Amino acid sequence: MKLYTYFRSSAAYRVRIALNLKGLAYDAVPVHLLRNGGEQLSEAYRAVNPAGLLPALEDSGAVITQSLAIIEYLEEMHAMAPLLPPDALGRARVRSLSQTIACDTHPLTNLRVLKHLKGPLGLSEEAKMDWYRHWMKEGMAVLEAQLARSADTGRFCHGDTPTMADCCLVPQVFNAQRFEIGLAPYPTIARIHDHCAGLPAFVAAHPAQQPDAE
Repeated sequence: MKLYTYFRSSAAYRVRIALNLKGLAYDAVPVHLLRNGGEQLSEAYRAVNPAGLLPALEDSGAVITQSLAIIEYLEEMHAMAPLLPPDALGRARVRSLSQTIACDTHPLTNLRVLKHLKGPLGLSEEAKMDWYRHWMKEGMAVLEAQLARSADTGRFCHGDTPTMADCCLVPQVFNAQRFEIGLAPYPTIARIHDHCAGLPAFVAAHPAQQPDAE
């Protein structure tokens, strides 16, 4: 398998965690999101993923895009270390937690949105960061409430084994910490993150451990 990735891409980070949890080997193909105007926008990469977004997973000649779709593909193809619960309600909950991050929060704080805010819309750096922090905090508050109010939350987002939701939570916390958003208002998120952060699969997926890390 070949994973098109960037060390600080939280979407690619999710997939790296999933691959590691399942013990799957892959070749990392770095695509720099800033160099030369963004290598993800190059003709060569758009031939892989027309959307010009990361990550993309190439497996047996097929290309899968969108991080959650990739993780669910891995789940269906490789039964070991399941990332979705066995019951329908549990799977729905894990998907809901994952989508709170990947669909509701992350798109509003993604690089292409921030570039548009500062470029064509002319926002200042300060206004851009106000936007980023506002939507990050909104999403974190929702996720915290979802986790804190449910008896299904255990050491991880769902029970006592990692799921797709944890693959999403850890990169989101990395983003928050990178931009100095404190975790004090989100104690359940902080607890789960701290538990995950010491596990080998999560450590190996961390941006600082990637071959293209700067």
